[in-house]
Amino acid sequence: MPQTLEASDASAPTAPDIEISEALIRRFDRSGPRYTSYPTADRFFQDFPAQPYIHELSRRALSSSNPPLSVYLHIPFCQSLCYFCACNKIITQDRSKSEQYLDYLLREIDMVTQYMGEDRRTEQLHLGGGSPTFLDNEQLARLMAKLKEQFAFTDDAELGIEIDPRTLAEGTLQNLAALGFNRTSFGVQDFDPNVQKAINRIQPFEMVKRAIEESRAAGFQSINTDLIYGLPLQTLESFAITIDSLVQLRPDRIALYNYAHLPTRFKAQRLINEEELPDADQRLQLFLMSSQRLLDAGYVYIGLDHFALPTDELNLARLDGSLHRNFQGYTTRAACDLVSFGVSSIGQVGTMHVQNARSLRNYYADIDRGRLPIERGIVMQQDDRLRAEVIMHLMCSMPVPILRLEARYGIDFASYFSAELQELNSYADAGLLTVDAQSIQVLPKGRLFVRAYSMVFDKYLSQESGARYSRLI
Repeated sequence: MPQTLEASDASAPTAPDIEISEALIRRFDRSGPRYTSYPTADRFFQDFPAQPYIHELSRRALSSSNPPLSVYLHIPFCQSLCYFCACNKIITQDRSKSEQYLDYLLREIDMVTQYMGEDRRTEQLHLGGGSPTFLDNEQLARLMAKLKEQFAFTDDAELGIEIDPRTLAEGTLQNLAALGFNRTSFGVQDFDPNVQKAINRIQPFEMVKRAIEESRAAGFQSINTDLIYGLPLQTLESFAITIDSLVQLRPDRIALYNYAHLPTRFKAQRLINEEELPDADQRLQLFLMSSQRLLDAGYVYIGLDHFALPTDELNLARLDGSLHRNFQGYTTRAACDLVSFGVSSIGQVGTMHVQNARSLRNYYADIDRGRLPIERGIVMQQDDRLRAEVIMHLMCSMPVPILRLEARYGIDFASYFSAELQELNSYADAGLLTVDAQSIQVLPKGRLFVRAYSMVFDKYLSQESGARYSRLI
């Protein structure tokens, strides 16, 4: 029997309901990009020179109307290997590696900021990885001192850090709060001991509970937790217990990710027993069950795989139309240039996307040569910028402002996108969205399929890149 899930929250009466239909998922589920950028990272050019990026930073330095900054730093080190992980990470117990890496990171920050001028108003900071808390308290203090020296953080800036609960030492959260961090994210994945053993991540419920409680006591304003469905040995019964246990802790945000098993691309995943993975139908039932439980618990669907409490900033941004999406996922700060540091990190300044060297050896070698460690990148043309705006609105389930885009880009939307609008008809006929002369509007039961609509406007998908994408569900 097809299922339709509906939920609304009394404390957020202006939020539209999200409807999740099993029949529609079976009809429209497909593989595609997650659109943390457009063009997507697999379309970046290899051996991208540093000079265009320097020119873009210098242009920004001379401008009197710059957007604020968002800053991302990638810390690649982890103490142990999680078999499911697709992040760029380095597994080591050698703490001296983090000291060396920090030295290079501080050098890179100085190299980049020399081109940026005095306007460095910064509204966001995010440390990702890897495990950023692989850096000890003293190293984190050095890093934050450099960042505060080079960037002017606003009073309401969001300063976030990803944390592996297994690595939390006594006093770490209090130290992070003292350094200015006010948002944190914990990887949970699954509480079931058998699943944890199968993915090599032993992390009892009490450990996560203590981490969340200590975060609140330290004054963190928003706490995110990550879950993954589709892992080996997961069942509806066991994952229901995980969901129910987590919502008891009331994190402000919950990300419910779909595990993408790509062992030819990610070596660690070869350690997972494929025979223990849920099949496609089981995976769908896991998603339906998990979503229903989160909605019933009072969480609001933000988009893609993100849920939040009604009072959380992500939901407030969704309601007032300021929700945005970048390389860290959904964010509340739309108009920011993203400056990134560290191995493999991706940033966007103006119309340019850049990615740093993905190997530590190349990253170090570039900095030793006095060269910005950029390895890949792309300069957006006008068509890219137009399509990026359309895709951003769709990914955030916001109306695509056709008239405004026509005025800004000097186009007739219906003619320019005639093929794309024709392709949208199947979604419109299914009641997932509406299209008229003023806008494209995602409807409540269509919010789950925003990646599919975005793919319609992605001109690069017809060009082979060698990338393999995860399925929508």
